Amino acid sequence: MADRMLAYQLVAPGQPEVVSVPIPEPGPGQVRLRTAGAGLCHSDLVVIHADPPFFPIPSTLGHEATGWAEKLGDGVTGVVIGAAYGIYFPWGCGHCAPCRQGAENVCDAAPSIPGFGCGKDGGMAEYVIVDDPRHLIPLGGLDPVEAAPLMCAGITTYHAVSKALPLLGGGSSAVVIGVGGLGHLAIQILKALTPARIIGVDRNQEKLDHARAVGADAAVMGGDGAVEAIRALTDGRGAAMVIDLVGTDATLAMAQAVLAQGGQLQIVGVGGGTLPLRFHEMPRDASVSVPYAGTTPDLRETVRLAQDGRVHADVVRIGFETLAETYRAMDAGRLQGRAVLVPGAHE
Repeated sequence: MADRMLAYQLVAPGQPEVVSVPIPEPGPGQVRLRTAGAGLCHSDLVVIHADPPFFPIPSTLGHEATGWAEKLGDGVTGVVIGAAYGIYFPWGCGHCAPCRQGAENVCDAAPSIPGFGCGKDGGMAEYVIVDDPRHLIPLGGLDPVEAAPLMCAGITTYHAVSKALPLLGGGSSAVVIGVGGLGHLAIQILKALTPARIIGVDRNQEKLDHARAVGADAAVMGGDGAVEAIRALTDGRGAAMVIDLVGTDATLAMAQAVLAQGGQLQIVGVGGGTLPLRFHEMPRDASVSVPYAGTTPDLRETVRLAQDGRVHADVVRIGFETLAETYRAMDAGRLQGRAVLVPGAHE
């Protein structure tokens, strides 16, 4: 029907379904986009299986999305109908000091304010509502489907790298654990912004080959011998930055073991692992960071790198009918790059 659309909604804990729902109308100050692409993120699985749910359901999934501006609510200015935009997903209050600086990812009211795809209906639908034009990033000439992963995988890894930039000078090393949807972008962003030697780590040979293809200087098979191999590649000093995009007990232990003195360990993966912190078990002057998404300036810079051809997401385009099996493949570590849902045009 002309007034309905397909959406991938969480209807009960552990139970996402493709459903038919009314096409939403934008209220005052809001913008409706026709969805171009919505990326699948490993954190979606955490949301899907949370019991009790993190937010009221039913709710449309997908916090990583792009689209074309299709209808404006009352009072909206500066948004061009038909133009392609990316959606900044960690919506904040818009009024506190962090929000006024574009750092809505650390809004003073977080996490009580629902974000896009994180309490508010997200991008896995044929149309989406964006609460405020400040959350729209113009994509210019970028393919909006290929740009979709920049909205989470891109901004998150850019934010992480930017926090460690003072450590990543000439002669330094950076280790990226997990060369999947986020990892292949992290390598490219490190290559674009730093002179550091980049070491990709994964337990899948195809992903290690992918790491080299997108700019890693070395690729190390995870598991037995990985710590020794990384230490050798860093001349025994360890890495100035280790970004763990997996987050299991095993990867966190490896990350800690290869961190240099004064280095920064960044935990991004949601694998449920625990990092024991005791004074004599961390390198001297080392720090642990838990970056979350990023700021709107971070997203603008990520998009700029893509527009300049320095960062490119390798995407696997899928439809609604293959969402469930693609999530299973992602969870099993079989996906190379980022899967992106491409909804068909609503008829």
